[in-house]
Amino acid sequence: MNPQELKSILSSGLLSFPVTDFTANGDFNRDSYIKRLEWLAPYGASALFAAGGTGEFFSLAASEYSQVIKTAVDTCATSVPILAGVGGATRQAIEYAQEAERLGAKGLLLLPHYLTEASQDGVAAHVEAVCKSVKIGVVVYNRNVCRLNAVQLEQLAERCPNLIGYKDGLGDIELMVSIRRRLGDRFSYLGGLPTAEVYAAAYKALGVPVYSSAVFNFIPKTAMDFYHAIARDDHDTVGKIIDDFFLPYLDIRNRKAGYAVSIVKAGAKIVGYDAGPVRTPLTDLLPEEYEALAALIDKQGKQ
Repeated sequence: MNPQELKSILSSGLLSFPVTDFTANGDFNRDSYIKRLEWLAPYGASALFAAGGTGEFFSLAASEYSQVIKTAVDTCATSVPILAGVGGATRQAIEYAQEAERLGAKGLLLLPHYLTEASQDGVAAHVEAVCKSVKIGVVVYNRNVCRLNAVQLEQLAERCPNLIGYKDGLGDIELMVSIRRRLGDRFSYLGGLPTAEVYAAAYKALGVPVYSSAVFNFIPKTAMDFYHAIARDDHDTVGKIIDDFFLPYLDIRNRKAGYAVSIVKAGAKIVGYDAGPVRTPLTDLLPEEYEALAALIDKQGKQ
């Protein structure tokens, strides 16, 4: 799949990022991960991001990363394209990127580098180096310390033909408008704020109709129903699902830092696809929070 073909796929449909399965002692659980991917693939997501933020990329050793990406690529070879999360320091990100390409990933989600603050020029150089290290398509994730502006993205687009996507995790509307207006259809644009459904209607109005769904991990039918309601401007259905599920869901998610991942793993366990515990420094939901989430999920009906 060439970068432009990937761009076309990412420009419509719902995206998601499977959680990474661990055993009780924290090791990668390949069999459970395969079962998860086989369950989710038929629901109709356009692409899946393996070892992304919700997939706890930050916690994976290099050898584990290879196992996760290979398992995802092999399992979904005939069903849905796999993009691999990559990140960290530039040389580390390049090693991950080249390994993901070698293993057959169709593209990359370039997560923010960590800890070190950097200038726009420095961040742009980091993105350019990763893009030029591979031939597959790259989506850059503007979030946390990665805050590229429209000018920098335009320059990167000129220098890196395989930079085909922009995922927004900042929620800066002025910046998003400036990027969308300046770059036009050069990129595929993805909404990437935590629990992106809450922002989906607003982002669609900005010209960003595609987003990645975390709750697809445990209520895939509801996630697809919500996406289709957004696509057809069915405001009544959108409002009902937000009121009945997403707002009380956010009340649980917002209780502790890191719960954006923990609550998804809890949801997966509740519906019978236990992915094991989160890895430190994240913490799992408390029992009463788990029960509250279970009640919310039950109201969504059979998936």
